[in-house]
Amino acid sequence: MLTRSLLPVSPQVETGACVKPKDRQAKILEIVRRDGEASVEALSAAFDVSAETVRRDLAALAEAGTLTKHHGGARRLRLHREGSFEDRLYDNAEAKSAIAAKLARAVEPGETLFIDTGTTTLACAEALTGVEGLTVVTNSLAIARIAGATGRTYLLGGAYVPRNDQTAGPFVIEEIGRFQADRAVLTVAALDAGAGAMDADMDEAQIARAMIANARSVTVLAHKDKFARRAAFKVCRLDEIDLLVSDEAPDGPLASELAEAGVEVQ
Repeated sequence: MLTRSLLPVSPQVETGACVKPKDRQAKILEIVRRDGEASVEALSAAFDVSAETVRRDLAALAEAGTLTKHHGGARRLRLHREGSFEDRLYDNAEAKSAIAAKLARAVEPGETLFIDTGTTTLACAEALTGVEGLTVVTNSLAIARIAGATGRTYLLGGAYVPRNDQTAGPFVIEEIGRFQADRAVLTVAALDAGAGAMDADMDEAQIARAMIANARSVTVLAHKDKFARRAAFKVCRLDEIDLLVSDEAPDGPLASELAEAGVEVQ
């Protein structure tokens, strides 16, 4: 059971069904963030409401991306950490194929593209070879090999990172500044209504931000599993994104915030 010592001391927790749901949810979130997790039973007793009321509160908070709901309670939201590049290559293959087809239709012939390293952008590279006259600037050796077979390609120089077959570091950032692109095509680890687009790797987030700074428009690629989760390193705000390409359109708070930010979703 959740004892009084586990409840916030200040401000005082109000109990009973008369408390506004948003106020109760804010208190629940405060408890879960501080203690790591809380059970439905304990929260029901603490706020003097039914277990079903607590479940509705937890469902609303989980939909907003502020905590993780599980059977019997909720846990503090943890930042997403990605597996190895090799492990991710075969994850969500159908979703990445759908994103690739949509991206190839969105990109105009003759565009200059920044493309960052990722399993989703790698899946898109083959589809983009069907778009005429592209110039590709990338830090991914695998993408450079594919794009270079049919179009003009520039590989950004820097420290070689074998685990992702990419270059990274300050030399890459410096070289990005020598280009101007029509579009930055970026894959991200997470997309959240409040926090925007994020990456799980600091070097990759820095490269993405540099590409954004030197591109006329920003296209973010993200399959549905990346919605409403957070990662450690900020890439950009939602209102900095021009186009989101996904296998499925987002819903809930993320969909509302994307619409408010004027982001086109395909």
